[in-house]
Amino acid sequence: MKTGVTQPSVGAVVLTMNDRPDEFPRAMSSLLAQEGIELDVIVVGNGCVPEQTPPEVRTVALPENLGIPEGRNIGAANVKGDYLFFFDNDAHLPDRGALANLAATLDQAPDLAYVQPRITDPDTGATLRRWVPRLRTSDPARPGTVTVMAEGVVMIRRDAYDAAGGFPGRFFLYHEGVDLAWRLWDHGYTGTYAPSVIVHHPATDPARHGTFYRLNARNRVWLARRRLPAALIPANLATWAVLALWRTRGREALRASLAGLKEGLRDDCGAREPMSWRTVARLTRAGRPPIL
Repeated sequence: MKTGVTQPSVGAVVLTMNDRPDEFPRAMSSLLAQEGIELDVIVVGNGCVPEQTPPEVRTVALPENLGIPEGRNIGAANVKGDYLFFFDNDAHLPDRGALANLAATLDQAPDLAYVQPRITDPDTGATLRRWVPRLRTSDPARPGTVTVMAEGVVMIRRDAYDAAGGFPGRFFLYHEGVDLAWRLWDHGYTGTYAPSVIVHHPATDPARHGTFYRLNARNRVWLARRRLPAALIPANLATWAVLALWRTRGREALRASLAGLKEGLRDDCGAREPMSWRTVARLTRAGRPPIL
């Protein structure tokens, strides 16, 4: 029945490598069950032809694995919607109104570019520190303005995403959400954390990936080189180095981090487009100066 009310249009991007035969169907089922929106879904096979996809979902098969950020960019280019929803294929949405609520949050202010739901482990209900997009993470139920994002489950205004240029494809994995968030802020936008909207995601350890320490270090350096004013780069990298030494356990992890640091300083990081000092001030006032 037509109500005369225009529903928000959402383009959802899901990546797959056909390696989650149980989680992926559940993710897709919860996504397609969303109500109160016009939904368009694209599944990007990163180095594969997507399997287990529902018949109403379109797919893109990439001949090689281009990494998560570039896979998301390709998905965004092939999906329709005023809002883009990036959704990890091992997550699921327990509430059928989740996407409508995220879109309604973005509708509240034209300068609001992205909204981050609260991510919780489906078994324990815990929200990991890295899933809360602010420095003070002790209360994951507290909403508010945020300057970074947990890019695996996030909704972004399409025109803002396009203006900022999307995710940094060359990062392959890790810190691409910080890069995009900083560019969105540099374009005059803001972000918000909406913990009333829950998304379930297993609490896995990112260090399970063999490349974690190297890519984490490399991309942290690339992030600073690409986006920070020159005067802030040493402070940013020194802060990261101290934290990395404190958190890293084991010689292999340390060696991998040092190799990534060397790559980050040596290799091409892409175009350097540092944020303005006005953006530095805005980020600092929002509670997260870009040296942290």
